[in-house]
Amino acid sequence: MSKPLPSPALRHLLSRFSFGVTPGLVGQARAAGGGTGWFERQLDHRSIPDDAAGAMRGWFPYLDKTPSQLWAEDQTAGGRQGWETGIDLQRWTLLRRIASTRQVHETMVELWSNLLHVPSPEPKSWPMRPDYDQVVREHALGRFEDLLVECVLHPAMGCYLDNAVSTSRSINENLGREVLELHTVGIQSGFDEEAVRDSAYILTGWKCDRFNTWEASYSTGDHYIGPVRVLGFSDANGAADGRELTRRYLRYLANHPATARRVASRLAVRFVSDEPSAALVTHVADAFTRSGTDIKATLRALIAHPEFAASRESKIRTPTEDGVATYRALGVQVQRPSRAADAGNAIAHQISTIGQAPFDWPRPDGFPDVANAWTSTSRMLGSWQVHWTVAGGYFPATGVTYRPNAAWLPALPARFDEVVDHVCRKLLSRAATTRMQQAASIYTGLSAGTRIASPDDLSPYRLAKLLATLLDTPAHMNR
Repeated sequence: MSKPLPSPALRHLLSRFSFGVTPGLVGQARAAGGGTGWFERQLDHRSIPDDAAGAMRGWFPYLDKTPSQLWAEDQTAGGRQGWETGIDLQRWTLLRRIASTRQVHETMVELWSNLLHVPSPEPKSWPMRPDYDQVVREHALGRFEDLLVECVLHPAMGCYLDNAVSTSRSINENLGREVLELHTVGIQSGFDEEAVRDSAYILTGWKCDRFNTWEASYSTGDHYIGPVRVLGFSDANGAADGRELTRRYLRYLANHPATARRVASRLAVRFVSDEPSAALVTHVADAFTRSGTDIKATLRALIAHPEFAASRESKIRTPTEDGVATYRALGVQVQRPSRAADAGNAIAHQISTIGQAPFDWPRPDGFPDVANAWTSTSRMLGSWQVHWTVAGGYFPATGVTYRPNAAWLPALPARFDEVVDHVCRKLLSRAATTRMQQAASIYTGLSAGTRIASPDDLSPYRLAKLLATLLDTPAHMNR
């Protein structure tokens, strides 16, 4: 007999704040006393054991090498190239999203990685990128102002947006502009070109020896000295050491009302609706401001708003979300890879065929999180192909364990429509609808009343068709 299904409200919360609802996730929520208890436990992510996902970091040892070690390897004839480390970061990220018991933390790491975006692989910053990921993880459920300071001043960001080579004599405005336009207040705040210039002035001095030692440092000789003004922030800026000034400036931006609205909007689009109401954005922004940019308090305010509860199944999964959710729904167990074709390695390429891979958006604005960006014909064909190959256990074929076919089936004998409903409950944590039943019958060639007396009556090929059909429906493609 199937376990009781989660309530629509619980399923909605789990779906929005995880990379896919599974029976195990539902069990965790029930053990915590329901959705509220689960969410509060998830916000204290460090208290949740996550040994299996944590051990996966060791599968990719280059992620823990220093930037100088990675660079030396890249520059050695026949050595490991930098782009390969970037792909390892994508692999590890996907595997963590599949296996982690800290699902709220993983969703927030993705959101902040996208807001404070540094692509990977990326030629100017790649040796620093694995450590940048660790910084985002460290602060993903802390305070936004701390996250902002640590990310903007990280050498990966400085290398990517050229602040590493910006000096008082030769200003590069890339980071100074994007800190305002993308990371904090946004263009609606009304900053002008003089503000961009002064923002860049403030950031001078933060260096990184790109394409050589990759050593990060602060150069007082390269810091611009002179008065600066950005929106309501001003300073005489008379000291050669501008580090304290920089941090004060970034904390000012983090606490600016326009930043509160921008962050609230990003959270609302991610977790509620492609077009959130002004009332919701204001409600979340107020919580962000009142709490001193506390991310946990802001998230509590978001899920307490009626618009969150009313937004069930209105968000389309991005390609990476779809790929990860497919692995989670099918209960796929990935082992440590030893060959290129093994699942732990192949997963990055496989999911990229849907149309996206972690961190691969080429521009500094991060990938879009709205339906019209991800509902093309090519994306749908890519999703359906991945659903089919994983449902059937066809690819990846090595370094992976798939759930036995018999484990999907109810007590037999049973009618085919009973089998469909049982499989749907195990796969998607919901009952099969009439349309799902019809689609399953059409694709498998079995009528609703067909008697399934033993697992042999539903061949592996037909079971794969049934699983793929259910994954192809909006019940899986939406979240």
